[in-house]
Amino acid sequence: MQPDDVTTRGIPPSICPVPFEQQPLNEYRELSESDFFRWGTIDVSLYIRKLLWVWAWGWLVAGPVAAVSFPFAKYPVKFALTASAGAAFFVVLMLIRLYIGWGHVRSRLANPTIFYEESGWYDGQVWEKPVEVLTQDRLIVTYQVQPVFQRLNRTFAVLGGVALAGAIVWQFL
Repeated sequence: MQPDDVTTRGIPPSICPVPFEQQPLNEYRELSESDFFRWGTIDVSLYIRKLLWVWAWGWLVAGPVAAVSFPFAKYPVKFALTASAGAAFFVVLMLIRLYIGWGHVRSRLANPTIFYEESGWYDGQVWEKPVEVLTQDRLIVTYQVQPVFQRLNRTFAVLGGVALAGAIVWQFL
């Protein structure tokens, strides 16, 4: 085994019987390198731009639906609030997907045991992580994964605040 095999190929099979693609550290790497799930780790300004991009594209669906109920010429504020809320629904769906994916990886990293499948659903096994592996995985959770959850929670809070503000404005129309 070469010196960097552990860092590039996961835990050596002599220590860990879990298949490479099911090892939590490798699941974390794959997730953090994917185009979509990387959104949770990118610079805040780029993250906000991506969410605004999804929101803007959501207007393609939400705008015409809102226009049927509240024609722009007659109810411009109600149209804008309804279409904005409908477009925000797509943002919420994206955030939920991010939350679920990162939650799965967080759970796999933080748990002291790993359930894995050797060749199919019918032969599942459980492997107990050695202390060194568990410590490493929990450090990754603390310093790499938890900040993603903090960002997602703040984003949900901001969206909730915006929705509340929109509901208050709606009451005065």
